[in-house]
Amino acid sequence: MNNSILTIPVINLSLAFIPVLVVLIILFRWSLNSRAALYAVIRMLTQLVLIGYALSYIFAIENPAIVILVLIVMLTASSFISFRTITNKNPAAFFTLFASITVGGITTVLFMTGIVLELDPWFLPQYLIPLAGMIIANCMNTVSLAAERFESELKNNTSYDDARRTALNTSLIPTINSLLAVGLVSLPGMMTGQILSGVDPLIAVRYQIIVMCMVFGSSGISSACYLILQKSGETILDANG
Repeated sequence: MNNSILTIPVINLSLAFIPVLVVLIILFRWSLNSRAALYAVIRMLTQLVLIGYALSYIFAIENPAIVILVLIVMLTASSFISFRTITNKNPAAFFTLFASITVGGITTVLFMTGIVLELDPWFLPQYLIPLAGMIIANCMNTVSLAAERFESELKNNTSYDDARRTALNTSLIPTINSLLAVGLVSLPGMMTGQILSGVDPLIAVRYQIIVMCMVFGSSGISSACYLILQKSGETILDANG
């Protein structure tokens, strides 16, 4: 197997934006929010370039304090993004989101890296940061779905228990769909990246199994944690009249 990964020239990389441009034109012609999409693409490009330089530095020094700082930044950013989906915006609500993503994401990541992968040292940034990024992002999406659906159910005068069950079930639909589709419909990013870099597909499969277990476990724990912390829907209902 060829163990070398192809280097993408800048000119070839720029061609990847042609499909993006097509979609932006369609959004503009259909009088949709093309500016928001353009902003998202520019932000994506900027963030990835900056994180590429940052990770090169972090991987080189292997400092646990910096790794912990990166995790805190990830958790804070994901909590702010989830915060956009709820209507009851106050410090307590933000803390609930932050705590839920942290409990589900960080505990699962540390369990997998410490017990399953047996990383030594535990903070190896080449493993911990990419895995944490995937897991925290999934927790963020799951909690966002749970929060939005939970509020929606309460507005329709659904009981707290029924709203919680519906929200948890809804929040896990994308994750469960990904479990059903992996290997049949899709080859996830981590597995694809490893195969492209020359790793034996059977080894890549083992890593992907770990990732999928992390995604499902952390997402479910984060969503349940958020809904459990919502001891009643009175605050949300009051905030919305």
